[in-house]
Amino acid sequence: MTLRISLRNGEPLIVNGAVLRSVGRTDLVVENGATILRGREVMKPEEADTPARQLYFACMMAYIDQSELQKHQDALLARLEGLMAALEAPEAKAVCIRFAQKVATGQFYPALADCRWLIGYETDVLGRTAKAA
Repeated sequence: MTLRISLRNGEPLIVNGAVLRSVGRTDLVVENGATILRGREVMKPEEADTPARQLYFACMMAYIDQSELQKHQDALLARLEGLMAALEAPEAKAVCIRFAQKVATGQFYPALADCRWLIGYETDVLGRTAKAA
């Protein structure tokens, strides 16, 4: 499966754990399987400051750091359990279940998309809560 990636000038890219940075606008074609995250998909530890963001960070680490997979999966399960307990909306719970199914089968990259949805949902709910207060 071929994957085409376009990077902006200076955008970082993680490939199989190695951090690369583009010089100028760069187009890459990946011709075989690799663990890849573009800079805009990478979250720094200090940015994981909400339950959904902590879930994203744990999933991201499980994806890019296979050498510590069990540790990251344990963190993922703990974060997911806490988030599921806090959620009330059926749609958000359904996204968590879909996320868990992907994680269970090692599909960490697609699971990150579910986390991005949860981050958006969380941001929206926190915004409404702040306005109501």
